[in-house]
Amino acid sequence: MNFFVDLVFYNRLLQSFVIIEIKTTKLTHQDIGQLQMYVNYYDRMEKLPHENPTIGILLCANKNDAVVKFTLPENQKQIIASQYELYLPTEEQLLEEVSKELESFEEKDKN
Repeated sequence: MNFFVDLVFYNRLLQSFVIIEIKTTKLTHQDIGQLQMYVNYYDRMEKLPHENPTIGILLCANKNDAVVKFTLPENQKQIIASQYELYLPTEEQLLEEVSKELESFEEKDKN
């Protein structure tokens, strides 16, 4: 049986493989399991001892937070699930998002 990863990158600064799976449907626990299998394979078979753990990113049309929460272990940091957009945000939307982030950082600095 053969399995094929959608995208594999190597981040030189992080010294880590980055695996990206793209799903055009709603996120399922099988999708997360598939990505976890790829991450495990790269950690066990491809990664060198001095390299950091493999990172898995799952992009899907519709993310189900409950599926992510209950499929992945609580403290794991290697698998990331996110919903992708079929369009680019407008300049106004980007500026609004940047403003929100700046406010958030300023609040953290005050505390």
